[in-house]
Amino acid sequence: MAQRSSPNKYRIEHDSMGELKVPAAALWGAQTQRAVENFPISGRPMPRGFIRALGLVKAAAAEVNADFGLLPKGVARAIHAAALQVANGMHDAQFPIDVYQTGSGTSSNMNANEVIATLASRDGLKKKRAVHPNDHVNLGQSSNDVIPTAIRVSAQLAVVEDLLPALRHLRQTIDRRGRSLGRLTKTGRTHLMDAMPLTFAQEFGAWSAQLSSAQGRIEDALKRLRRLPIGGTAIGTGINADPRFGKTMAKALSTLTKTKFESAADKFEGLASQDDAVELSGQLNALAVALMKIANDLRWMNAGPLAGLGEIELPALQPGSSIMPGKVNPVIPEATCMVCAQVIGHHTAITVAGASGNFQLNVMLPLIAHDLLDSIGLLSNVMRLLADKAIAGLKVRRDNIDAALGRNPILVTALNPVIGYEKAAAIAKRAYRENRAVFDVALEDSGLSAARLQKLLDPASLTRGGIHAGSAGGG
Repeated sequence: MAQRSSPNKYRIEHDSMGELKVPAAALWGAQTQRAVENFPISGRPMPRGFIRALGLVKAAAAEVNADFGLLPKGVARAIHAAALQVANGMHDAQFPIDVYQTGSGTSSNMNANEVIATLASRDGLKKKRAVHPNDHVNLGQSSNDVIPTAIRVSAQLAVVEDLLPALRHLRQTIDRRGRSLGRLTKTGRTHLMDAMPLTFAQEFGAWSAQLSSAQGRIEDALKRLRRLPIGGTAIGTGINADPRFGKTMAKALSTLTKTKFESAADKFEGLASQDDAVELSGQLNALAVALMKIANDLRWMNAGPLAGLGEIELPALQPGSSIMPGKVNPVIPEATCMVCAQVIGHHTAITVAGASGNFQLNVMLPLIAHDLLDSIGLLSNVMRLLADKAIAGLKVRRDNIDAALGRNPILVTALNPVIGYEKAAAIAKRAYRENRAVFDVALEDSGLSAARLQKLLDPASLTRGGIHAGSAGGG
């Protein structure tokens, strides 16, 4: 990749296809420039986490190739240092290529090769163009194994460093609030209609259990995601790479990141299919489903403050209307629902992209990388907001809860074993029709004493399940 200086704001470089102009200050070369010109589509470059992973892969490769005696030590040190600069985000502006590019991600791989070669030549060896992007930085590699590897490395790191800590934080916040509310009893709801009572701890506990299941599914998916296809090179055979390269790279990346990676047993699978990434996306999709359920529960419980359920009051974070003074909206649950909708949409796109492999290579790799990392980032951020700005500070409106619970006609369910379903149904309908407490109507119509009814219809005892009639005493 020779270059020629220009007195203008660009320089002339050439590759195997000929000459072209490159911005004078750019660290990239001809192949990156061609991609910039070929793909002016979205204006969205590849994500930071993906660029980080590319830098880590190139740093590890330089170290491994030097240990194998395939790369001069000085060149390897210069590449390693430059690649870590890329991994640490020091040169993100030098990665301008659009997400919607060649399906193998070759343009992004060459972008990394060119930038690192320039940095290594300039800062590492103090010798113009001493490091070659293909012969040195890309030694033992192909875009076809580098990009699938970078997808796995970037996604694994994002999950381990960001998503799982945020998920655990949300669970802990929910658990703490559940414990703080003790056995405060409220009306349960099925079909959005009044049902048997439960405690806030039970309701919050169900949310926590959903998140625990989601965490387990994600952690299980990581067992397959950490299998790296690096070393497969062009199609999986490992042509032009030392046979030890794949396993040694996995060890080097594990050391660099302090996260466990393995060499894929079958490199052909890792290049031709991206099922591991699709699986992780599926678990993120399931997490999004759980979070949308939780967020919508919070919205319903907060609805009002006068004409809705009004069971809780979420923290007031901002004015809710440009025309209605005093209105406050559940903005964090709403933002959560939008994030979940986007993640569900990303999963559809990742599913289609994952199915878009032909023979020995998938050809929608940049899309998979972008959408997978976007989903992880969105979920990580919004879970912390949901914990800290909604659940941690919500207040329970005990007056509304107790009033609704006292009038809940479904409490008569506890009378079924004593007076039968039909008589209990009649009491429930009369209580609802007359807007009276179930206890009062049951005292008039059931033939049971007040003492027995108090035991049978005690909302707190009903949250513990079981058959209450046999132990309620005479009457």
